[in-house]
Amino acid sequence: ESQPTTSDETVVAGGTVVLKCQVEDPDDSSLQWSNPAQQTLYFGEKRALRDNRIQLERSTPNELTISISDVVLSDEGEYTCSIFTMPVRTAKALVTVLGIPQKPQIFGHEQPIDEEKIARLTCRSSGSKPAAQLRWKKGNKELKDEGTEVVEDPNGKTFTVSSRVEFRVTKEDNEAEVTCTVDHESLQNSERSTTQKLQVHYKPTAKIEPHPQYPREGEKLQLQCDGQGNPIPQEFLWQKEGSDSPLQLSSDSILIFPFLNKSDSGTYVCTATSSMGSVVAKYNLDVSDASPVPSTSSTYHAVIGGVVAVIVFLLLSLLIVLGHYLIRHKGTYLTHEAKGSDDAPDADTAIINAEGGQTGGDDKKEYFI
Repeated sequence: ESQPTTSDETVVAGGTVVLKCQVEDPDDSSLQWSNPAQQTLYFGEKRALRDNRIQLERSTPNELTISISDVVLSDEGEYTCSIFTMPVRTAKALVTVLGIPQKPQIFGHEQPIDEEKIARLTCRSSGSKPAAQLRWKKGNKELKDEGTEVVEDPNGKTFTVSSRVEFRVTKEDNEAEVTCTVDHESLQNSERSTTQKLQVHYKPTAKIEPHPQYPREGEKLQLQCDGQGNPIPQEFLWQKEGSDSPLQLSSDSILIFPFLNKSDSGTYVCTATSSMGSVVAKYNLDVSDASPVPSTSSTYHAVIGGVVAVIVFLLLSLLIVLGHYLIRHKGTYLTHEAKGSDDAPDADTAIINAEGGQTGGDDKKEYFI
């Protein structure tokens, strides 16, 4: 018997599906493809439906293969391959069209969340067929959802999926990234996800930094109240312990002492305030005497002075050595100068040899008239 064979196909919306029909013994009959509406697409190699998306791939007595490009959801259904023998024999091919889910959206992060409160976030993705799966992460940590809702889209073919998560936030969650990812077979090995950063409001912290670090009497001093938090503190109250009236209340975090006195010593308190509350920082000011502190300039001069002293010492040492050398060589010269008198037979000859510089073997003769 000549029974045609086909196979079911799955295609992603927008893709191309290939439908192949084969028969071992065509019995001199032609193969035909028709769509779910029973409209003939191809009868042998002859096009029957004017749809440029549908193309003939192969037509032989034993095979009829066609392709449908730019597939849409309405292309889904059972396609029929027929061979017109007596009786007519058919085979069905179920075409499943996958709806691609849209990029997910996260809701509930629009407003900052106070620390220790519960964050409630919703992730939503439409257009999937079948319904997609959603999963959550905060940073690198998986979050378990509180429930998933699936609603059919108005087209009656695709679905909108929603997922909710709830968790308590801390100050460490400020700027933390929360990611919702949609998993679906139409995406194959790719991911489709959305990431949002959390904004967490938390109580402020503060510390006082002195400039300069070691204040001395007569100098200018600035005490800076370094306030951190979300939101950042906008009000700073300065007080001195033991004093009834505040020193300063403003948005300026710096307290200035133009000219320090010993009487300024004491404990100073900064109260930094934001919409999340207040925090207190203290600094114990101990004004030191106005003794000079070696400066960079004086240190530089001291180094230069040391270098000059070493150079002078070396020069003096060189002069001493040189003078000693010259004295020794002068004595040697005088000794050699008088050497000619040692062999003189009398005093007069010795004097003459010493003054005249007696040489080698030349004898001087004098004649007296």
